[in-house]
Amino acid sequence: MCQKAKDFGYDGVELCCWGDHIEVEKADQAYCDERKALLKKYDLQLFAISNHLVGQCVCDNIDERHKNILPPHVWGDGDPEGVRQRAAQEMIQTGKVAKQLGLDTVVGFTGSSIWHLLYAFPPLPQTMIDKGFEDFAKRWKPILDEYQKMGVKFALEVHPTEIAFDIESARRALEALDYHPAFGFNYDPSHLGYQHVDYVRFIYEFADRIFHVHMKDVHWSDVPTTVGVFGGHVPFGDHRRYWDFRSIGRGKIDFENIIRALNTIKYNGPLSVEWEDSGMDREAGAAESCEFVRYSDFAPSDIAFDDAMQKE
Repeated sequence: MCQKAKDFGYDGVELCCWGDHIEVEKADQAYCDERKALLKKYDLQLFAISNHLVGQCVCDNIDERHKNILPPHVWGDGDPEGVRQRAAQEMIQTGKVAKQLGLDTVVGFTGSSIWHLLYAFPPLPQTMIDKGFEDFAKRWKPILDEYQKMGVKFALEVHPTEIAFDIESARRALEALDYHPAFGFNYDPSHLGYQHVDYVRFIYEFADRIFHVHMKDVHWSDVPTTVGVFGGHVPFGDHRRYWDFRSIGRGKIDFENIIRALNTIKYNGPLSVEWEDSGMDREAGAAESCEFVRYSDFAPSDIAFDDAMQKE
């Protein structure tokens, strides 16, 4: 994988905590040092680690789907509350692993006990939504407190199925946590664009809370389709879908204005390519995405244009 990443043209990687890239339960200091040495061998940097799958289970309504995404020691006997508690402990351990790797950011999901209430029928009282945000705060504040002690931040990827999936729910998540300093966002425009959320405004709204950036593209149809924004229970890549992820530069996301906005807020973190295009060879997509991001990114000016015409 390291050789491929280097050949594709990348400066480094963001490693996930599933499979065998980073195994949280095995990751003592020696393990972490070995990973860093391997990356150094290929002249690659490590920018962040991600633990979306375990993070999802901290707040979710646990069922058989979660067994397939969790390591056995977190799933245990499958008792929902036990799974949530073990997932919380695993997320704290993930923060410790990040620290051992010399990182200050963990990227992931939070899960949500109220996502299934997205479409409010039968009608639901607002108190049910209130309780969902209260549950989120109760379960994540202890994790975030530990992160703060370690000097590590958690970057939630704002995303459907999470407690925050648009601008307003992201704002409410921050409020629920009393603006905890260890909590912020992994900015990924693809999850906002097809919802018709103003994804450039998101950057300005949460300028001090964008801890990480995923560069990912998405396409949505300009004409009515047989499958709407909710996905129609058809798989990604199906031609009937209203929206689908695309290789970077082949969808509708306006990366020009995203880079300008990130420069304006003085974001200087990584631009991490997340690639999900069901209709394209992934190695070709990885290479062209790296080239696209390098072309799209540029340093901000340190002088206003008009200033160049001013006399001393």
